[in-house]
Amino acid sequence: MMKLGIDRLLETPELRRPLRGQRVALLGHPASMTASGRHSLDALWALGELNIVAAFGPQHGMRGDKQDNMVETEDAFDPRYAIPVYSLYGRVRYPTPEMLDSFDVLLVDVQDLGTRIYTYVTTLGYLIDACAESGKGIWVLDRPNPAGRPIEGSILQPGWESFVGAGSLAMRHGLTFGELATWFSTSRGRRLDLQVVAMEDYRPTEAPGFGWPAMELSWVNPSPNASSLNMARCFSGTVLLEGTTLSEGRGTTTALELAGAPDLDFQRILKRMRKESLAWTEGALIRHCWFEPTFHKHAGRLCSGIQIHTDNSHYRHERFRPYRLIALLFKCLRLEYPDYPLWRHFHYEYETERLAIDLLSGGTLLRDWVDDAEGQPGDLDRCLLEDEARWSQEVTPLRIYR
Repeated sequence: MMKLGIDRLLETPELRRPLRGQRVALLGHPASMTASGRHSLDALWALGELNIVAAFGPQHGMRGDKQDNMVETEDAFDPRYAIPVYSLYGRVRYPTPEMLDSFDVLLVDVQDLGTRIYTYVTTLGYLIDACAESGKGIWVLDRPNPAGRPIEGSILQPGWESFVGAGSLAMRHGLTFGELATWFSTSRGRRLDLQVVAMEDYRPTEAPGFGWPAMELSWVNPSPNASSLNMARCFSGTVLLEGTTLSEGRGTTTALELAGAPDLDFQRILKRMRKESLAWTEGALIRHCWFEPTFHKHAGRLCSGIQIHTDNSHYRHERFRPYRLIALLFKCLRLEYPDYPLWRHFHYEYETERLAIDLLSGGTLLRDWVDDAEGQPGDLDRCLLEDEARWSQEVTPLRIYR
């Protein structure tokens, strides 16, 4: 039976001993839960032996109440424990000196989705930088990567750093949050007290979860639209839809598992996708569907689209490549509808000049390939394979779990 980092810390007094006499803070969110379903802040407080002085929340807030991008959370005060709850997605996204002065050791208990652009990754990178500079310690209470070990997508290109791209990671990075913390500190040459409280008996390559301990650990949404393991598996591809005029399913019950629009024939697009690169559509069940968002893009309009299903016998973990799947969708849309206004121009994660699709993909490679009438799947594949091999070589020595 797998044990989370938080449960190991709670059950093992020797692990907690270095925290005694220290001022302790917790970075958490709604999925910061023990295996028994208790929030980590409540469970740590109930020990009665740690001096917990503050809490921090990333995007969407400590309680996960904020729905969309660029919807900020204010600093707050926890009336139950009489401690400040600082927001790292409000008036600031980088911790202030006041915030850093409040604690000696920061416990990080955050459920990631295994995708570079998930902003919790950026918050982790910022905290490692800030804590290294201010002499503070970070303990990462490790959690599973629901997307598992496969690596996919391009590495973020230099100069394309943003709040959805904190560093030169591959899109689907294949690491747990603890392993990712080690990568940040190593790659940036940061010297700090970084401890990873590893999971016990975590087997990231085994079926049926392939990274997620299915039937052992309940799924709790780490952000409002991260509603299932299926979404987490799709996310490193479907998140690219945020940079387009296509709906990613926000306003439905299956956000980021869908793609669609009211003025496109997705049966036609899906047929073209299978013609252009059948291999990129394999590993999961891809079906044509109809949906009507209740809010966000195309609200109240019937959309033709596709839905991706990884929760059935069609799923092949190593063959499912969501980044390539969505890239192929864009390419085939361009081939079928050359003049369609695909790229969405709007303010995205505090960026006002650069296109969201480029911020999401970590450079212009994807958009240039989609818009190049002569570009073939093999052209993009060669670039991706090179980056994926480089990332794998870089991070394999950092893996804690085999």
